[in-house]
Amino acid sequence: MLIRYKQDEHGKTVPVANIYTQKEHKITYSLLDKDAVWAIKKLQQSGAEAYLVGGAVRDLMLGQVPKDFDIATSASPRQIQRLFWNARIIGKRFKLVHLVFRDKVHEVSTFRSGEEAMEGNNNVFGSIDQDAKRRDFSVNSFYYDPSTNQLLDFNNAMDDFKKKRISSVIPLDESFREDPVRMIRAIKYSVTTGFSLRLNIRMAIRKYSNELSRTSTSRLTEEVNKILSSGHSREIFNDLQKYKLLVFMLPCFSIYSKFPQVQDSLRALDKRVMLAKENNGSSVVLADMIKALVDPLIVFADDQMTSDERFKETFRQIKVLISPMTPSNYEVELASERLLSARGFKTPRNCVRNQRPVNKPPQRRGPSRSKRNEGTGEVSAALRKHRSRGRGSNRGGKGSGEQDRKISTSAEAHDL
Repeated sequence: MLIRYKQDEHGKTVPVANIYTQKEHKITYSLLDKDAVWAIKKLQQSGAEAYLVGGAVRDLMLGQVPKDFDIATSASPRQIQRLFWNARIIGKRFKLVHLVFRDKVHEVSTFRSGEEAMEGNNNVFGSIDQDAKRRDFSVNSFYYDPSTNQLLDFNNAMDDFKKKRISSVIPLDESFREDPVRMIRAIKYSVTTGFSLRLNIRMAIRKYSNELSRTSTSRLTEEVNKILSSGHSREIFNDLQKYKLLVFMLPCFSIYSKFPQVQDSLRALDKRVMLAKENNGSSVVLADMIKALVDPLIVFADDQMTSDERFKETFRQIKVLISPMTPSNYEVELASERLLSARGFKTPRNCVRNQRPVNKPPQRRGPSRSKRNEGTGEVSAALRKHRSRGRGSNRGGKGSGEQDRKISTSAEAHDL
């Protein structure tokens, strides 16, 4: 283990982080996303610090392939935007950058200090050690540099990782009031990693559970979607119920969540999700996840309904059961159609409007679909530009070795 030092305000050299090598952190380089590595190296080549952070590093240390690869850097959002042609700045209180690739979005954040800016704007950038103190939980506070294969630990998080426990980096009275969704994430991380929550976290969740009532429906919808696609939805929902959080997320569903039929349906969904993940990283569509969530609870009082009436009643019941979740009507209509078909009922013709390919994998929250398409077009244009440039260079007599070099990432075409 190495030590990272810095000088304090008095000019004294003090240790700020432990640095672990590959033998100690055991991250397998082959599990890294090539485009994320490309982006980190490009930031570093510009003179900025850049690291892989958060849940991605946690999952890599557990030997799992992360769903998302988030990056933290010393570069400002504007500097990042000038550096990458596929960058999109988002956010108001604290600006982030999304790097839009053909089939994914990588989120890049600038190191954040612990200071609060005026007028509610949180764009107060800081150093990496300040940023580390703003992370939610210890197991999410590692910084990994793929260029050196070193892991930086500013919060003695490796001790928690080895003991398989989850601690809060921010004081809990501040953390759960600042962002009540952290309570949901604490439970989700505990279930998915098998790590235990420290006693002070469990007590704080019970104390501040009511704070979740002020969370926006869009954020709650995002968290429910993540839980359903985790492969551990049954256990997570049960723990959320135990800590009296589920009633704020899915109030109607929470009444019935412990029914044996509901438990069986969620268990079957989890098996299907895990099987899909093992099968070349495919996924279960949101409509099927919604169907599994509500299927045992959909009942019809009138057996003489027409197919149109039955479809509308199914749609209505689903909307009530998942409220205040706000998925698109398309997803709810598709869930209704599949639920009724599975029970042997006929469904009205064209009952699902505005269809899109149902096997399209869900993407993380980011730019609008039109902006994603813009990113895809730019990547394709860059590839075409690279190919035409290569042909022109060969005709001019330049050596073809560099031009024929294989492109290892979809982003690398921009640099060639």
